[in-house]
Amino acid sequence: MTGHTSIGLLFSVGILFHFCYCEVKCRNDEDEEVDWFILYKLPNVNNAGLLYLYMDESTNGWQLSQKEINSRSGSLGNTLKPLLDFYDRKTEGFGYMLYNDQPPDPYAAPSSFGHSKGVVMLDRQHGLWLSHSTPKFPTYRNKDFWPKNGNSNAQTFICVNFPYAQFKAIGVQLKYIHAYSYDSVVPTTFHEELRCVAQRSCLPRKAPWSSVTTLTSMMGRSFTSFAKYGRFKNDLYSSLIADYVSEDLFVKGWGKLREPLASNCSSTAHIYNVKEVKLPRRKPFSDTQDHSKWCVTSDGSLTCIADMNRERSQMDRGGGAICTADPVVGRVFRALIFQYEPCKQSNSEREL
Repeated sequence: MTGHTSIGLLFSVGILFHFCYCEVKCRNDEDEEVDWFILYKLPNVNNAGLLYLYMDESTNGWQLSQKEINSRSGSLGNTLKPLLDFYDRKTEGFGYMLYNDQPPDPYAAPSSFGHSKGVVMLDRQHGLWLSHSTPKFPTYRNKDFWPKNGNSNAQTFICVNFPYAQFKAIGVQLKYIHAYSYDSVVPTTFHEELRCVAQRSCLPRKAPWSSVTTLTSMMGRSFTSFAKYGRFKNDLYSSLIADYVSEDLFVKGWGKLREPLASNCSSTAHIYNVKEVKLPRRKPFSDTQDHSKWCVTSDGSLTCIADMNRERSQMDRGGGAICTADPVVGRVFRALIFQYEPCKQSNSEREL
């Protein structure tokens, strides 16, 4: 091999690695691209606080990951790799926004911003939206992306790949959510709807104070995004999502709330608060150990990974949910419900 050939080969390989290096996609534990995934991190019972269940379009339900949630080679670590690499080497044409109502130090989010947590990463072809429930995640410009405060309670995550064009609509949804962006780099050539959210410079100016839109993933799957601004002045689940379903809705929120909203059977679709969850091959755990936010219809026809709790104060805040009609997702989330709060004067709970 001549010197010129060798240099040319190395240059080609370098270019190849460069493009793979910053590939923005949701990824599984094997670092393979997936169209979407959902994670359910376990509560820290019997030292299980870093374990998580994983599901994507190919798994037909939950799988217990062999990795830990804070691993650089687990699903979250693989997915966040373009961001973590960007900290070392700025890549042209890459953008990101990290938002959290409980951001990592040195930031603090005013309560006027939405109760929402997530990551947006994109390049000029495609990107991902990762919505989750974990305070202070990801850590601020630190390759140890997992915050230690995240170990204690159960948490949920949903990641979906979208074409670049969809991030205009995603920006609009995040504007209604009024996400608190604590770290971002969004090139000036990217969608202004996303840029202004990253810069915390835009919010809805007139009614309606909610927005519902269908987003289409890279592989053509439909996801419904529900978003409400603070001036919506009502519960995300009973006053927005329930209007789009014909079945009862079971809502899982945080169990340590000052003014929780009770289960509600006053409308056609009843809203039930999930009090205990039972993951496969695990003992049930209480909503006081589970910081996740999700809901599922009684027939499993719609499942949402959400931002908000059913709490009086959160009626006045922005927030949202990413929802799927995938029947497998609906089936496995429906099966998680171990106890829920009925619509009765009694505080007793019924076991399913």
